[in-house]
Amino acid sequence: MSNVDWDSKLVIGQKGRTQKVVKNVAELSGASDASRRAIRAGAVVGTEKKVTNGVNKAHQGTDHQRIAKLDRENEVAPPPKVASSVGRAMQTARMELKLSQKEVAQKINEKPSVLQDYESGKAVPNAQILAKLERVLGVKLRGTNIGKKLEGPKKS
Repeated sequence: MSNVDWDSKLVIGQKGRTQKVVKNVAELSGASDASRRAIRAGAVVGTEKKVTNGVNKAHQGTDHQRIAKLDRENEVAPPPKVASSVGRAMQTARMELKLSQKEVAQKINEKPSVLQDYESGKAVPNAQILAKLERVLGVKLRGTNIGKKLEGPKKS
């Protein structure tokens, strides 16, 4: 901290002067005497071309179209729902056992709304819940032969 000059002035918001880079010979004719002398002395003449040419990139229509196209390509498909045949099989098995949705939900330790979603076909299938329902209702709910009665344990 001892090397800080406390008497110097700090000006905020002033841009320092930058050297002008002449891009082509046509600009040389409009250049100042100092610039012409610098070029004659062997200074570098910049030949870069601006890509945007002063256009605000945020307002170009092609960027918005490109982003919208990417969004359309990356659409994520919604997860599959329970088949309506599963819901019907659950409902008929529940009616045969003379159980309400609330009673079946209590037996499988789930909320009644979960059971409603499965019966109406709005739920995303969960193998654990379907296995619990198969045991309680005694009906096959996964794979082939949906709605078929489950056989008891095999006796040897």
